[in-house]
Amino acid sequence: RNVTGVQTCALPISGFSVISGGGPGLMEAVNKGASLGKGPSIGLNINLPHEQKPNEYQDISINFKYFFMRKVMFIKYASAYVVLPGGFGTLDELMEVITLIQTGKSRKIPIILVGKEFWSGLLGWLKDKIVKEGMAQEKDLNLIQILEGPKEIVDAIFNHYESIGFTLTPTERKAQLYL
Repeated sequence: RNVTGVQTCALPISGFSVISGGGPGLMEAVNKGASLGKGPSIGLNINLPHEQKPNEYQDISINFKYFFMRKVMFIKYASAYVVLPGGFGTLDELMEVITLIQTGKSRKIPIILVGKEFWSGLLGWLKDKIVKEGMAQEKDLNLIQILEGPKEIVDAIFNHYESIGFTLTPTERKAQLYL
């Protein structure tokens, strides 16, 4: 199926909830695709004066005044972090999730960037600048995958959980509780 130019995938059909920023464009396409599946379509909306109003495809719609609270909710309940091309807000949320996982403040979940053409420059910069200058380790970049198609993305998520299981370890449970 194709929804607003974005092909929907098997995550909502498999019973996963899908969470987006709740706005228009790609976020709306994600919520619309998810609304066709078994899992809930959730929108974490941010109250902005002129940029965003919630899209109509949210089974659950939560409004936030502050970005930091919204970011906590994105990571606290995520089983995977699938990041589509976006602007500064997307980069902010991406760096937050990488930092939380890299520092052990959140459990390790797949971080998938969709679209090699869009994201490869950022990963190159992280490797050439951040890692080379000792501000992060090469293994930290292994937290991130760049994938293209819906099947590839769904397979990566399922492979992750088939290898480690869905049950949180006591350490992960504690980290999630205090996130």
